[in-house]
Amino acid sequence: MKTTLTAYRSAVGIVLATALILMVPLLAMQFSDEVVWTLSDFIVVGTLLLGTGLAYELITRKVGSAHRLAVGLALAAALFLVWAELAVGIFGTAVAGS
Repeated sequence: MKTTLTAYRSAVGIVLATALILMVPLLAMQFSDEVVWTLSDFIVVGTLLLGTGLAYELITRKVGSAHRLAVGLALAAALFLVWAELAVGIFGTAVAGS
């Protein structure tokens, strides 16, 4: 079981990793006209990444170490499917991208 301090450090690490990932499109927008993200794009992707990271952290605290890989793969697959659906609309839902 993690202590409060290590749980806090994990959460801060997840927030920092999310911020660093979001810096990639932000910097790309400065150097290229091909990357055009709005504030809502950053909010949605930030929420997806942060939610996935925090979900992994919370779930792996409850399950044994033998299941961490399975949890990670399942969350990564879910993140990829949602991201792809929002970007290009694989399944043709109402939230599909253009």
